[in-house]
Amino acid sequence: MTRSAPHLFVTATTRAARRDTFGALAAAKLTVSCHARRRGPYSGVGDILATVVPDAHRRWPELVDTHRIELLFAVPELAAIIGPGPESLVSITPHEERTRYAGHGLVRAMSQGIVTFLIAYARRSRDADDGPLTIALDDIDAAEFTEQELAGLVVRRADPAVLRVVVGAGQTPLPADLQATLRRSAQHVDAPAPAPADDHRTPAELTSDYVLADGTSDDPAEISAYEAAGHELRGRLHDERAAALDAEADQGLRLGAIPYHRERGTDPTGAGRHALRAALEICLAAGYSAAIVDFGMRGRVLCDPVIHQQDYCHFTAKAASALVPLGRPAECAELYHELRRRYALPRVQMTCSYAIAILHTRFLRPRDHETALEWANNARALASMEDDPVDGPYFQVFQDNGLALIEMHRGNLDRALELIDRGVERLDRDLPADRYLVHRSQLLHNRARLLLALGRLDDAYAEWTRLIDWDPNYFEYHTDRANLSIRLGDLVAALADIDRAIAVAPPLPEVYCTRADLRAQIGDAEGAMADLEALLDMEPDFVPGRLLRSTLRLAAGDPHGADHDVRAGLDVDPHDPRLLSQLALVQQAAGSNADALESFAGALQVDPGFMPALLDRAVLAFEVGQTDLALDDLTRALELGGENADVLFNRGFVLEHARRFEDAVDDFTRALALPDADRQELIAHRASALIELGRLTSAADDIRALAELDPERSGALDAILRSRFRRAA
Repeated sequence: MTRSAPHLFVTATTRAARRDTFGALAAAKLTVSCHARRRGPYSGVGDILATVVPDAHRRWPELVDTHRIELLFAVPELAAIIGPGPESLVSITPHEERTRYAGHGLVRAMSQGIVTFLIAYARRSRDADDGPLTIALDDIDAAEFTEQELAGLVVRRADPAVLRVVVGAGQTPLPADLQATLRRSAQHVDAPAPAPADDHRTPAELTSDYVLADGTSDDPAEISAYEAAGHELRGRLHDERAAALDAEADQGLRLGAIPYHRERGTDPTGAGRHALRAALEICLAAGYSAAIVDFGMRGRVLCDPVIHQQDYCHFTAKAASALVPLGRPAECAELYHELRRRYALPRVQMTCSYAIAILHTRFLRPRDHETALEWANNARALASMEDDPVDGPYFQVFQDNGLALIEMHRGNLDRALELIDRGVERLDRDLPADRYLVHRSQLLHNRARLLLALGRLDDAYAEWTRLIDWDPNYFEYHTDRANLSIRLGDLVAALADIDRAIAVAPPLPEVYCTRADLRAQIGDAEGAMADLEALLDMEPDFVPGRLLRSTLRLAAGDPHGADHDVRAGLDVDPHDPRLLSQLALVQQAAGSNADALESFAGALQVDPGFMPALLDRAVLAFEVGQTDLALDDLTRALELGGENADVLFNRGFVLEHARRFEDAVDDFTRALALPDADRQELIAHRASALIELGRLTSAADDIRALAELDPERSGALDAILRSRFRRAA
């Protein structure tokens, strides 16, 4: 059997050296540059999709349709070939009224969907005798974060026998995750420098070629000529290149080469600033956090803070907000404080105060809801100064929505709901029906969440149904209603909503995990495992997926697979009490009771109130004869969770075996008073305990009650009772 050639990671100081090595070691069907200055976040992959998607659409249209959302996210212009994606309320709302933006998790899911598409396309091509597909992603060190992340995903996930990946990079350090993936999954080749070639280009030609390379050239002669050229010449060449690109501009060019040239042309503070603002808006809508920060900070540099005050604030505020999903909230706060120091303008102060409030209540650690309330009240007071008949009500309701979030975090759910209800009523009353629709939907969404938190389940369900009818292609409404249906016990309705969420969204791990759990609960073990296989192929470190598959494998009699999954989860989070408890169950199934007790103890050390560990350890402790430990765990469970018929029965059962019959009778009696009690078992055990106590009349009453539920069992107990009566006589 011939072993397939591995993925390659080729490094060299120059692109020419890498490309020579590509040609020598891997006959790539597609070689692209991922340099962000070319086409932004999906620079190289966008080129690959533009080539393969038309072929895939012609040969396997159902494959393209399955991944339509992700493909159009990366390359919107593909709609001319494959048709449009599903519309949502956000996609049809004017940009200036959008108040809901995608986060990094959604962008990563888009990349996962693209990788899944490329692997499936390569497999079908190979099976159609086209042979394995090899793609080369060069300049990955100069790629935007989104494409660097995608490169790591495809190298990790793709079988080189199906889709072989060659990654090329210069000497710039790569992100740690990508570097680690390449080290594990690709063969590293340090390309030799090519032999020097004669270069007869004039300085003017070298300068022109540098500009035509859109700032991606690594040719020392071109770089030197460009740096030596006069400022006017460079500006003119950048203008000419930008104009030529504008004539054929698509989204990729507007996120890469065009803003690069415009900010270096003859009008950087005019044309350059406008190009960067246009790129920023595209990235805001998509959720490209790293690119938003990049464009925002570059745009600030081109703004005069006085002359271009509005743009300066916009670039700064959007860059600040994008720092949060990148894990940099302190830098975010400093940018907002800088705007507050710079501008004594009500709208600027209002916007910054609101943002700082949200930082304190959601993102800064430790959270400080009281400080958040101070900032939010300031923002609300400033909003009340707005006298525009549309913006005034909108700003005030927007700030009230922020206050509602803080009140919810402070535990004041009724106050939060009051703020939301008042906001919905005011927008309906004071604004035209076609204005700020996205924010209206967010208010309804928040109201649904509050209704759920208040235990008004039917009202919450109705609110989510209203939202789904209004905006059926927004996945989160479906997942939220599904979770409520699960709580209500309607697994069929929940599964229908999750199926719809998967149809209108990229492959989000949380949604796939929820569907796997639902499928398992309704008896579709095969479907559940298929979802988990897909999920863990995409995100092997997704702990809930590892936990669920371990649980299902253990139930299916696969302790080895269950052990593998739970230990893989513990490699990610060694202190997760759920995983430690699951490890204990796996060890218990293998007969390693001492190890299992130790793992349960580890879970309870992390979370002393973790109920599954308490209950499962109690069972094991009873089985191995540690009655006191079992009773302690069951007592602790009752203290934490309140009256529970099953827990009371279990404790009564242990007490009965410990011959503490009086205490056992008390527990059985308490359990029988609860609505979900298993009356047959409880009455039978109480009757037995009463017989042991010599309380024969009470036992006889229980046996008569049991006769209606289980005549055979009542007969056996009655025989014991009669023998006791005879001995007593």
